[in-house]
Amino acid sequence: MEKGRLEAFSDAVIAIIITIMVLELKVPHGEEWSTLTPLLPVFVSYILSFMHLGIYWNNHHHMLKAARHVDGRVLWANLHLLFWLSLMPFVTGWMGENHFAPIPVALYGIDLLAAGIAYYILARALVAVNGAQSPIAVALRRDVKGWISPLIYVVAIVVSFFFAPASLALYFAVAAIWLVPDRRIERVVHED
Repeated sequence: MEKGRLEAFSDAVIAIIITIMVLELKVPHGEEWSTLTPLLPVFVSYILSFMHLGIYWNNHHHMLKAARHVDGRVLWANLHLLFWLSLMPFVTGWMGENHFAPIPVALYGIDLLAAGIAYYILARALVAVNGAQSPIAVALRRDVKGWISPLIYVVAIVVSFFFAPASLALYFAVAAIWLVPDRRIERVVHED
């Protein structure tokens, strides 16, 4: 099965998700700097979500480049990931519009956690179809960032009920961890 359609479809869905998010940024009424102040939580939420979506897009691209084959389980695992990413505009908007209230911040973290788990499932499906000695399998063997991120998300979800700004800091921390593309996969891709 060709992986090109999977990549093109995923790219399109992620582009649409980002477009939906930016369309949720409402233009303020007024021309003073002060008219932007109420939009600050919405804009911070947008920045955080844009970073996460960009990271997923970047790593998804590299992971598929390292894979040689896809099959039905990879297609379904990819759709599973895209489902959780497609909820990003909703949880982003809810969190920003409610000025980082505990429940929206927790739900945002739940979506990030679910997307992380879905990405892991996609990675495992790619390893299964490409083989235990394939470049993708070799690249994904030691996944420290992949194990730390869900743990941080769980902590952030719990912390959101006590001090939501700390949860936001943790969500930004995970994004910072992943800003540099996955070097394990880049090495394998460049060796081919």
